[in-house]
Formats: sequence, structure tokens, C-alpha cells
Amino acid sequence: MITQSELEKLIIEPETDRIEKTISLKDSNKFGEAICSFANDLPNYSKPGYLIIGVLDNGTRNGTIVQEYLLQMLMDFRTDGRINPPPALAVAKFSFPDGDVAVVEVQPSSQPPVRFNGKVCVRIGPRKGLANETEERILSEKRSSFARSFDTLPCYDSTIDDIKEELYRFTYLPKAIDKETLEQNHRGVTEQLSSLKFFDLKTNCPTNGGILMFGKRPRFFMPGAYVQYVRFKGDDVVSDFDFEKRFEGDLATQMRIIEEFIQYIIVREVQHNLGEAYQYNYPLVAIKELLFNAIIHKNYQSNAPIKFYEFSDRIEISNPGGLYGEARPENFPNKNDYRNPVLAEAAKNLGYINSFNVGVKRATNALKDNGNPDPVFTLNDPSGFSVVVYKKEI
Repeated sequence: MITQSELEKLIIEPETDRIEKTISLKDSNKFGEAICSFANDLPNYSKPGYLIIGVLDNGTRNGTIVQEYLLQMLMDFRTDGRINPPPALAVAKFSFPDGDVAVVEVQPSSQPPVRFNGKVCVRIGPRKGLANETEERILSEKRSSFARSFDTLPCYDSTIDDIKEELYRFTYLPKAIDKETLEQNHRGVTEQLSSLKFFDLKTNCPTNGGILMFGKRPRFFMPGAYVQYVRFKGDDVVSDFDFEKRFEGDLATQMRIIEEFIQYIIVREVQHNLGEAYQYNYPLVAIKELLFNAIIHKNYQSNAPIKFYEFSDRIEISNPGGLYGEARPENFPNKNDYRNPVLAEAAKNLGYINSFNVGVKRATNALKDNGNPDPVFTLNDPSGFSVVVYKKEI
């Protein structure tokens, strides 16, 4: 984050590609558009942008008092899902004799185009607004030049014919892009997919994320792209099992099927006294969050599947790929990072996760509220991640 002396220099500069000043304290749409545009970094400065609140266009402060609610509102843009992929930002308050100033420092995204409520916001000098088709293409090509995550890389040997176009067009697109933009969209399917990180224009093939989300045969390209469910009769893997199921195919479909399937695992048991509420062995929210967390964070370069095992006393979920990026055993679950940011964004757009970086906490709270023991995580295995959820004793 910039220092107070550096901020004083920024305040007296006119608004540019990297600076926006406002005295509004409640215009969340304006804040979101500014953060989104700085994350997109269309001029490609590779430097942070600054939203400065409490300052007039001429650089004078207007006596603003920055309270905690404003700082929290600004921080929420990191995780509440309105901006996809989640922006890297820092928020700070600076106090001057003639008023407070709130500053949001936004880092350029490595996964553009970034969208705020489904719209790609950009700015070039004093001009700010929505990206046109050419600008979106520039952002898509910029992403290809420094793609770092597996799901943004091209899936070589695949073609557009390997994508279920109708699934993408009618199931995903209306949820990912706002209605107004869709009505004005006359681009071809490959450029649409590229804008959403599902197609690589340079190599003219779908990305790994595109094949995983909408592919006709994901396992042809990534053999480990499936979830293996087994229900054992006893409390270990050597005991007999009475049911097994494999979830495979495009994730846009499979995540819906998995969500419906989970509900059958949540066994309801009513107490003997008539009229008392049903009790659940496992809360639906917890199992859903933990399983979708495994799908999003899986290392899809591994041929091993996600294991979803139900025993007589517990559920175990494990996926290839340990804690990733900035996430470490010592800061889990307070710090998170996404091995597959495209899959995370898609799951958010489809409504399978509500916000970013809070799934494990939501699951833990749901288990506590239901009366289950705390989940047990395996955090020190670099090759895999697992969680054990114990059954509620009724």
C-alpha cells in the first residue's frame, strides 16, 4: 500500500488510467467499476490503480470522515463475487487536518478480462466505461501471454467441436453476462468463450477450463476429471460397500447433479416425539461446500479422481493437489488461493458457491450449528488435500 506522502502526490494529479477520485461514500457501483477497470489494466502499465475517496477532482479534500463501514464495504469487493475473478486489493484510511481519505490500491489481474456484475469495465485516460469488442480481445490475448494456472492454458489437440456450445450458450452465458451486454453481443462463439477464459485465441483451441466446464469428453484430455463416490458399510475401506457412483462429464452439468445427489446423503431422522424437528446426520451446506471446494482446487494434471467416501461414522473428501499459492498450513483457512481461478469463477456464476474464500468457514460453521464435531483437515501433504466430517450422534 502507498504511504501518506505518496498519496499526497497522487491527490494533486488529474484523474488518469490509474487514478480515480470521488467524494461519494455510498456509490458501490462506482467503486466496483473503478476497481474492475484497474484490475483489467487495459493500457498494460502493470502497475496498481488507485480509487481515492474523500477528494474532489481538483485535489482538495472535502472534510470526509471515513468510518469502518466504508472500509469494510470496499474490502468486500475481494470476496463477495461481484467482481470476477476476485481482485487483489488493499484498503487503507489516511487522516489529514482537512479530512480523511480512503484509498483502494488495486493490482492488475493476471486473468483478464475482469468483470463487475457481468460487465468488463476499463479506462483509458479520462475515458471510463465498458470494453468494446476490440478491447475485450486485447484483454483476452494479454491473459494468454502470461497464463499461469492450468485452467487458463490451452487444451492442445482439442477444437471448438469438443465444446457443448448449446450448454455454454443457454446455461452459462445468461448467468455470467448481464442482459444488456448480451443483447449487444454479436461476436462469434470462440471470441465469446475467449472473453470468459474458456478459449485461447492464439492457439485456436479451448482452454483446459473450457473443456472441464463444457467439454463433450473431458476425461479424454484429463483422465482424472471425475468424482468417485463410494458408500461403505463399515468404518474403513476394507469393509464391504453397498453403493458406488462415478460423476464425470462437463462440470456445468455434473455440479448440478452432484448437488442433487448430496441431498440423498443427508439422512433425516425424526425424534420419537411427534412434532419435533427433523435432525440431519450432516448439514447439506457443509458437504456441498467441501465437495465443491475439492472440485475447484483439484490438480487436474493428476490421473487420480476426487474421492468422496461415506463410512458408517464419517464422510471423507480428498483431491489431488495440496494447499496452493499463498495458502499455507499456518494460515488456513484464513488465507486462500485458487489453483483453478476459471473454475472458481464459473462455479460462482452458476451459483454453486456464494462467495470467494469463505467456503471452508461456511462449512465449519454449518457443522457446528448442526451439532457435528469440527472437520479434520490434512494440510501438510503437498500432493493432496483431504477433510473428514464426522457424523452427528443422534
